[in-house]
Formats: sequence, structure tokens, C-alpha cells
Amino acid sequence: MEETLKTCLHAKHVALGAKMVPFGGFDMPIEYTSIVEEHNAVRHAAGIFDVSHMGEVLVTGVESEKYVNHIFTNDISGAPVGKIFYGMMLYPEGGTVDDLLVYKLGEQRYFLVINASNIAKDYDWMKKNAAGLDVKLENQSDRYGEVAVQGPQAWEKIEKLLKIAVNDLEFYTCKELVYEGETIIISRTGYTGEDGFELYGSHEFINKIWDILVESKEVMPCGLGCRDTLRFEVALPLYGHELADDITPLEAGLGSFVKLDKEEFIGKEAIALQKAEGVKRKVVGIELTEKAIPRAGYEVIADGKVIGTVTTGYNSISTGKSVCMALIDAAYAKLGTEVEIHIRKKFFKGTVVKKRFYEKNYKK
Repeated sequence: MEETLKTCLHAKHVALGAKMVPFGGFDMPIEYTSIVEEHNAVRHAAGIFDVSHMGEVLVTGVESEKYVNHIFTNDISGAPVGKIFYGMMLYPEGGTVDDLLVYKLGEQRYFLVINASNIAKDYDWMKKNAAGLDVKLENQSDRYGEVAVQGPQAWEKIEKLLKIAVNDLEFYTCKELVYEGETIIISRTGYTGEDGFELYGSHEFINKIWDILVESKEVMPCGLGCRDTLRFEVALPLYGHELADDITPLEAGLGSFVKLDKEEFIGKEAIALQKAEGVKRKVVGIELTEKAIPRAGYEVIADGKVIGTVTTGYNSISTGKSVCMALIDAAYAKLGTEVEIHIRKKFFKGTVVKKRFYEKNYKK
């Protein structure tokens, strides 16, 4: 039995009385007060998440750009320093190894942020596919802690309480700076649909800024429970749900992050063929006509047969609607299509709608 890992902030969560659950191999806070309260804090003010469980891999070397483009669906060619890209690593058959962020920290220097549950698998995949290229890979996951400060007041709270300038960052950019003698990384991406920032640094640095922000009472500590409800409402995928080794980016509706016009990348041929032939399955949004919670794994029914399964579902906190994302047969993916969801022993009527249940509010 594998040991459950702990982030550098674990003791802080316990001291705050957080409800702890296993996630991605780590003992993580699911909530401190309530998922609803924390969710609303991020939508309307500012919240802080411990995301130190995420993995970080540094790629350097003469052929680092060529290498990243080889394993990554997006195109980083000629990008300016400080640019961030979202995309996937794919198997040759088109299924998803992982979705990730690529930070260009310098010429021939890339910082890849990967999902906690996939760190070992991803790093093995990266090393295997670096053969013959002049690159160096470093798994820095144990070195870095990370917090995400999210919400419309995030930039103001960081600048006021930490005395760090962040509002100069454009959306999906990053910078390195020296904070009390330590080089840290700050980015402006987010996984909540709100404006927000990620701060990476030593475990000591992360503990220090957590204390400053949380003890101020101006930034609410938030658990993974509301992180999921927030990302779900704006149709951001979670690996293992809307993306997986047997779900392609096209099926997930993420084709804009797959650049088929670039020279090559692992999985390109399979995705090009799938695009040409049309996908057989699609991730869609479904809104129920009655109050019920359509949880992951529940069956979606139409014409008296199972046409797919729910990937993520909630009573949406921001909209009050019972909604879900589901991977279903493409023939039923048209907006307005009527379906049913099998919840326990009942069947609840629903309609296919847009996946984004709540509008994003990122920095323009």
C-alpha cells in the first residue's frame, strides 16, 4: 500500500480544521468551512488554494523547444519569454497522457506543470520521448510548493498583503522575480473561471505567504471541493473525467489546443484522422429539469438505450441549476437534444446545453 503524501502546507490545513481527503496520492483539504462559502469567496472576492501537489518538470537544452513541441499538442514555436500555453500530451493512438501548462521561462528553458496523480507516469513518458534530443529533464515536483490565489480581488490582495507587483501580468503569462533573496515564479492563469495567480517557490516561501494571506482574513482558504465546482461551471476539464487515456482532446471539445498545422507531435496522425472522420463521442453539457445531482459515472439515456456517462455533475452553486458534463454518442450531442440521466433508481429528464454553465471572468 502506497504512503499518502503530504504537501508543505499540510500542518496548516490540519490546524485550520480542514476536512482532509486523499487526492492524487496526497492528503488534501476538501473544505475548511463549506464548499458553498469557499466557492462564493472565489467568485466574488478572493480565495487561496494549496496546489503544491501539482508536478513541475524543467526542460532545458539546445533542442528544448523542438522537444516540447514533439510531446505537446499546442505550438510553442518562437514564443516570447513569459508566455504560457495550455495543451495535452498524447499517446500515438490519440488518447491523453495528461493535460498541462507549459511556461516559457527563458530561451531553451521550459517549466511544465502537470497533474499530481500523473507525475510518475508523465515523467517516465517525457524521459522516454526525449531519447536522441539534446535536452535535460528535471523533475522538480518535490522542490516547489505552489498556491493559487483566485478571485476578482486576487491581484489587489497580493499587492497589498505581499507587496508583490502582479497586475502587470497579462492572462497566460508568467515572470520570475526575487522575493527576500529567493527566486520565485508567478503566473496569471487560474482554474476557476476568475482572475487569479499562481505562486511557486520553496516550501518555506509558500508557508510564509500562506500565513500572511490567511491570517489577514482578507483571503479565504479554499479546499479542492470548491476548486472542482468552480472549474466545472466554466467547463474546464479534469483529467480522469473529461480527459483520459481513452478520451481524445477532440472528444473533450479541446481541439483549439491541438495545432495540426505544426510539423509534428506525438498523436498528430490519430487526431488528424479523427478530425477528418468526425468524432464518435463528445463531451457535452446537460441541464436537468428537476433538482438532482448527476454524479460522475451515472448513465445517460436516449431512445431507450445508454448513450454515455456523466463525467462531472453538481447542483451549480453560481447558477442554482442541476447540470453536468457527460461523454455521449456524438449523434445525440446537438444542443436541445432531450436525454435522461439514471440517478439511483430514477430517471431524470435533461437537455443538451452548452458546457459552460457560467461565464468566465478572466483579465482581458
